Amino acid sequence: MNTDKIYAESIANEYSVKRTSKVVALKKLDRRAKLPANIFTYSFGIASSLLLGLGMCLAMNVIGNQTAFQFVIGIILGITGLVGCGINYPVYIRIKQNSKDKYAEDIIRLATEITNENN
Repeated sequence: MNTDKIYAESIANEYSVKRTSKVVALKKLDRRAKLPANIFTYSFGIASSLLLGLGMCLAMNVIGNQTAFQFVIGIILGITGLVGCGINYPVYIRIKQNSKDKYAEDIIRLATEITNENN
């Protein structure tokens, strides 16, 4: 009989109106703070990698015709891609820190409310 009660409560909870908890709101704020840095890092990293690959293909005469100009352009594009890959992480850290600073007050306020409710 106790299992019937548990089953009835689980079904009632499934159909009841859900209220957003503060923990869910805190997770959403955390994701919102990290999202711009993640989007930039993935986009810039992919673009830098493709630029590096294009430079390597040009320098090794995989694409195009064999000229000295193509070789030089390939080297320049490859180095540019390497530099882009190299600075991607430091730029990510800076963007993430700026975004965290922007949302810090809201996140700290919500986190303290959650910890005060649990005490």
